[in-house]
Amino acid sequence: MHPRLLKTFLAVARTGNVTRAAQAANLAQSSVSDQIQALEAELGSSLFIRSRQGLHLTPAGEALKPYAEELLALADEARAAVDATRAETAGSLSIGALETIASARLAPWLAGFRADHPGIDIKLRIAGSGDLLRRLGDGAIDVAFCFEQPHERDVDDGAPDRRLARRVVATEPLALIAPPGDNRADVDLATLADKRFVATETGCVYRAMVDTAFAGAGLGKPSLAAEAGSIDAIAGLVAAGAGFGLVPRLAAAAAIDRGEVAELAWPGPVRSADVVMIWRRRRVQPPALKRLLAAVGENFTPVKPAAARPRHAASLPS
Repeated sequence: MHPRLLKTFLAVARTGNVTRAAQAANLAQSSVSDQIQALEAELGSSLFIRSRQGLHLTPAGEALKPYAEELLALADEARAAVDATRAETAGSLSIGALETIASARLAPWLAGFRADHPGIDIKLRIAGSGDLLRRLGDGAIDVAFCFEQPHERDVDDGAPDRRLARRVVATEPLALIAPPGDNRADVDLATLADKRFVATETGCVYRAMVDTAFAGAGLGKPSLAAEAGSIDAIAGLVAAGAGFGLVPRLAAAAAIDRGEVAELAWPGPVRSADVVMIWRRRRVQPPALKRLLAAVGENFTPVKPAAARPRHAASLPS
């Protein structure tokens, strides 16, 4: 079974659609169909059933899926083991992150890491938390930085994805933001129960933070004035008087500093959110990823290698 066929098989299994699988794998639709047919002919079994809802795995396809994932992971580990024998090869890193974490925390830290490891080519990808986990599972990125969702699960069936390892690298306080005319330092839970809030849509990691914080305070679900697609949009709507917002402070710090929104004390017991670094478990980690994992300290404090040179400004190649 050629790895190319297994990658295409997993793309179709994940998307349930040849068109989307072709886009994800950067292939023509006809190539995806041909590869699936070639794999089915090799195995002597049909792997998918077509329905109005899309393509679904047959029992044979379900049996193949974990082996395909393991075979591709082993291939990655074999390449990493070979790379590790070549000391002169620094390698490359593909890093995924939520936009707020990337701009406020990760970019400054990466500049220092890049200065200490000038031979490592770094690519930074911005995406939502769900997309980051999918890319990690597919091997499209090496490591992801995002907020930990309460009771977070990495796969659709609710079970934790045992392929992924995670480490808390920072804890960010939550900020209760209000229109700029609201200059009270404190507000109680009874008052907040009557307020309307601007939040991201259900399913977003930021919305999960809000729902968890409200539940922990015994307030139930927040009364929504609007749903917004980004933290910047939330800050803008709050500044315009649409309602209150509860967001990681790092995401609203600039608006708070500019006086566009007022910051109040959140009275609930849940007052912070963890930033986690997530990567795929491997028997042998690629050298570049191994260096990054060793270099990230708590709150993005750099852990310098013993022979590191003094840091200087450095740009990140795309």
